[in-house]
Amino acid sequence: MSRFAYVNGRFVRHGQAAVHIEDRGYQLADGVYEVWAVFDGKLADAAGHFTRLWRSLDELQIAHPMSQAALTVVLREAVRRNKVRDGLVYLQVTRGVAPRDHAFPNPAVPPAVVVTAKSVDRAAAEAKAARGLSVVTVPENRWGRCDIKSIGLLPNALAKQAARQRGAVEAWFVDELGLVTEGASSNAWIVDSEGRLRTRDTQANILRGITRTSLMEVIAGEGLPITEQPFTVEEAKAAREAFITGAGTLVLPIVSIDGVAVGDGKPGPVATRLRALYIQRAKEAAI
Repeated sequence: MSRFAYVNGRFVRHGQAAVHIEDRGYQLADGVYEVWAVFDGKLADAAGHFTRLWRSLDELQIAHPMSQAALTVVLREAVRRNKVRDGLVYLQVTRGVAPRDHAFPNPAVPPAVVVTAKSVDRAAAEAKAARGLSVVTVPENRWGRCDIKSIGLLPNALAKQAARQRGAVEAWFVDELGLVTEGASSNAWIVDSEGRLRTRDTQANILRGITRTSLMEVIAGEGLPITEQPFTVEEAKAAREAFITGAGTLVLPIVSIDGVAVGDGKPGPVATRLRALYIQRAKEAAI
C-alpha cells in the first residue's frame, strides 16, 4: 500500500517526501513534534496534544503554522490517505528554511510542517503488554528544558539504542540524586511497596506526557492512591509493579529493571487494569 506524507502544504508520496537542506530542523534541531495515537481512525487525547504543541512552539518562539481547526483537518487527512485505523500520526514543525545561522532568521520565515501516519498492530501490542517488557537505566544527560517536546532527541536515541542492545524496550533516565526522571520516550511509573501509584512531578523538567495526564484522570476516577513523587532505582526494583505511559506504548507493564524482576516478574493487576481503562477512555473520547 502506498503511503503519503504532508509536507509544507501538500500531500506527496511518502517515498518522494523531502525538506530543504537548510530547514532549521535538519541543521539545528530547531523544531518541535507531537504524536497522536489513532483508534478506529480517530485522534486520541487530541486536545491535550494540541495544547502541548502550542506551548512548545511558544516556548521556542516559533509561529503557529495554522489554526487548530486547519491542523486537525491535515492530521485527519493523513490518517485517511494512509488508511490507518489503529496507529500513530506524527507532526513536526520547525522554524523553517533559512541560510544557516544560529540566530533566528530576520525577517522570520514561514514554519515548515511535516505530517506522517502509520498503522500499528494492536494485537501484537496487546501481546507485548500481556507479557510485560524490560527497562534499563542510564544517566540523565539531556538539556534542562525537557518540558518542551523538541526534535533534539540525540540523548534519547542513544538511550533507546542502549536499551535495545541490552534486550530492553525502554531506558529510564536517572538524575544526579539517583532518582528516575522519565523514559527516553515515555513517562515512568511504579506501584510502590505501600500500594501507591507514583510518577515524577512535571516541575522536574520532564515532558508533560498527555497519556500520563489522561491516565491520572482515569486513576482519580477509580479512587486509587497516587502521588507525584520521585522514586529511586532501588525503590523501583522493590516496587509491586512498574509501567510506562506514552502515545506509542499507551500503558505498558514493565517486569524487569536492569535485569532485576519487578514483583513476581509478570504484569501486575494495577497496570493491566489501567491499560484497559485508558484504552476504553481514549477510544470513547477520540475525535
